[in-house]
Formats: sequence, C-alpha cells, structure tokens
Amino acid sequence: MEVTNSLKASKGSREEIKNYFSDSAKTKHCPITDILSRLSDKWTIHTIITLGKSESLRFTELKKLIPGISQRMLTVTLRTLEEDGLLTRTIFPQIPPRVEYKLTPLGRSLVGQLIELSDWANENMVHILRSREEYILKKV
Repeated sequence: MEVTNSLKASKGSREEIKNYFSDSAKTKHCPITDILSRLSDKWTIHTIITLGKSESLRFTELKKLIPGISQRMLTVTLRTLEEDGLLTRTIFPQIPPRVEYKLTPLGRSLVGQLIELSDWANENMVHILRSREEYILKKV
C-alpha cells in the first residue's frame, strides 16, 4: 500500500483518510504502521539523530553520545537500522578491528523529518503536559 499525497493528513480530508485506513486489507502492509513500529522504540530516533550530526561514528562514540543506552540495545538498534537500509556498517581490516556507522542517503532523508518532529514536540510539550494534567484532574 502506498500513501499518496491526496491522503496525507496535511492535504487529505479526515474522511478520506478514515475511509482509506478502515479497510484492514489495505492496512495489513501499511507503510506508516510498519515504519512507526520500527522507529517508535526508546533508542532508534536518538540513534538516527546522533548519527545525523556526524559523517560517521564508531560504536563507542555512539554509546557515549546516547546517554543511558546499553551496549546490547545499541547493537540491536544499529542492526535494525542497517536491516532497514538507514545506515551502513563498515569494518576496517586493522588490529583491533574498527567499525564505523554512517547514515545512508535514505537515513539522512529521515533526519530532517525527525528534527521537524522534535521541534514540534519541543514547541508543544507544555500544552500536552497541561492537557494531561487537566485530564487526570477531570478523572479524579
């Protein structure tokens, strides 16, 4: 399934979008659902943005730049991003072996979108937190 420009939220009507995604056969392989499921874990977006700030980084550099990530989670995140074609892993034949990670053009194209999302989150976080607080107070 391909989401066309006419179905994007910024251009399509809510009714068009609702009707399009109401058919479960169409959403079985929905690119939005698929991509969000890959990006929405705790570390993936941080990793992409961190790599986007540099030409390439080594594993230990990435680990230092992403506070709180474990070695295992960084390994899993990097493998997933490589599998999706968002980064490349280059092994240099030297002793000790040196491995560098670099975003592909596809990965670089995602950085801009994530920065926009980050900007939106920063601009609206106060409103969202206020709404959450009001919602909780209504429930009590």
